[in-house]
Amino acid sequence: ELDANALTPEALCDALVDHGATALLLLVGHPEPAVPIVRAVRGDRRLAEILIGAPAGQPELAEWAAALGEDGAGIPFLRYLPERLGLLGERVGKELRERLGEAPSFVAFEGWDTVTVLAAVLRSHGTDRTAIAESWPRVAVEGTRGPIRFSRTPGISVWQWAWTPIQVVDRDLAEPDRFRILHVG
Repeated sequence: ELDANALTPEALCDALVDHGATALLLLVGHPEPAVPIVRAVRGDRRLAEILIGAPAGQPELAEWAAALGEDGAGIPFLRYLPERLGLLGERVGKELRERLGEAPSFVAFEGWDTVTVLAAVLRSHGTDRTAIAESWPRVAVEGTRGPIRFSRTPGISVWQWAWTPIQVVDRDLAEPDRFRILHVG
């Protein structure tokens, strides 16, 4: 673990070399310090073989591609989308595309689904905090990415949508505006 706030991007590259790192997972903010770190790592010949990965989403953002160009390609990330959207997902995707002027990211679908879940919970259980907290095991709504139900994973104290559709995706090295699905799970 390296502290991106305490190290300059160049010092971070030196630390990666010193540690013999083969992979770098960017658990940092976007655009700062992610963009300068990616630029520094991509520009450091000593790190030519390092795999850079990102948590859910940053490389999907248009701002990522605009800031990094080719340097932002080939960085796998998690995208919470099914292989194919259902009817609701297609309809919402079309509406979002019209409003955004571009294809929506999975984050746009997450936002839609969040509002759908919260509206359903508030409609059925009101605004009482205790009633809402007790409702999570019974929540069942149709989301843009499939049926949404919540469960608790052992050892985790929050209710979550544990069966979210997941893809591992990157921006194509040959065409950074195109996404490649590397794995579906």
